[in-house]
Amino acid sequence: MPYVMVQIPKTSAPTSPAPHSVPTSADVARLAGVSRATVSYVLNNTSAVRISEPTRRRVHQAAKELGYVPHAAARSLRAGHSRMVLMPAPDVPVGPLYSQFFNELQWALSRLDYTVVQYGSVGLQGDEAARAWAELRPVAVLVPGSGLGAEGVAVLKRSGARAVVTLGPDRVEGAHALIMDHHEVGRSAGAHLRARGYRRVGVVVPEDPGLEIFSKPRFEGVRQALSGTDASVTEVSLAYDEEAASQLAARWRSLGLDAVFAYNDEYAMLLMRALQDEGIGIPGDTAVIGADDLMLGRLLRPRLSTVHIDLPSGRELAELVDRAVREPGAPPEAHEVLGATVVHRESS
Repeated sequence: MPYVMVQIPKTSAPTSPAPHSVPTSADVARLAGVSRATVSYVLNNTSAVRISEPTRRRVHQAAKELGYVPHAAARSLRAGHSRMVLMPAPDVPVGPLYSQFFNELQWALSRLDYTVVQYGSVGLQGDEAARAWAELRPVAVLVPGSGLGAEGVAVLKRSGARAVVTLGPDRVEGAHALIMDHHEVGRSAGAHLRARGYRRVGVVVPEDPGLEIFSKPRFEGVRQALSGTDASVTEVSLAYDEEAASQLAARWRSLGLDAVFAYNDEYAMLLMRALQDEGIGIPGDTAVIGADDLMLGRLLRPRLSTVHIDLPSGRELAELVDRAVREPGAPPEAHEVLGATVVHRESS
């Protein structure tokens, strides 16, 4: 069998494109026709030095053309501390009201030149989670919920955190506290139902164990409002699920309730739909009130009565964080920040 020799031409290996050099503040300064110091003043929003508006525009335009962004680590070295505010992801489901609050807070902190980082510490709780947060060396930590203890606060402060702020029902030693007492939400709902003449009141308690921090004090608040009266309070367990709501509605008449505080607006809407499908009139057979005052509640028919919750503004909390960072030796502050007001509509 004859063989044919074939010469394969040599080909050079494909070359990868040369990596682009990372633009520096010196590149921005050359393009804008200013000094590196001016670039630093402009891009770090330094207020101590007056820079004309045309110069600011030239610097920002040059940075945009080059794709330059300031180096956070270098800025932290100059300041002596980071500008990172760590916000652990809540370990409980939060609804639209709290999501809006956290978004406003992040915007307000960014306006004060802080970088907000949300951290998901899956599987870690309390002081153990605080050690994981400390590894990132934040200048401040905002801790929603409960579980953080004095030891965790001390760990964070030893790692360089100048401010630790908790958002929950209790104070923690060494930390600033925004106290959110949800008893008042339940008390407001209970007092409203009693004033409207209802005497057999149910309170929805979500089956999700992560919501106990909110649901337990709200239930106790209703009991406090009706204590010493001729009204009764019945705990009604409910999962946030259409099938669970349908099953509850099917046995609703046997509970003998003439009103229900449904924990929040989302649970109220879930339960209302199931009750109406079962032919139970609202408020004729059972009055319903929720909490959070969501827009969707106003679109229901009948419109949903609710407890409007007043949270602190993101700007106010951002100013507290900034003040604590600038004055780390100041005594911890505590503020009661949750207000509750009933909004009466057709469902009750």
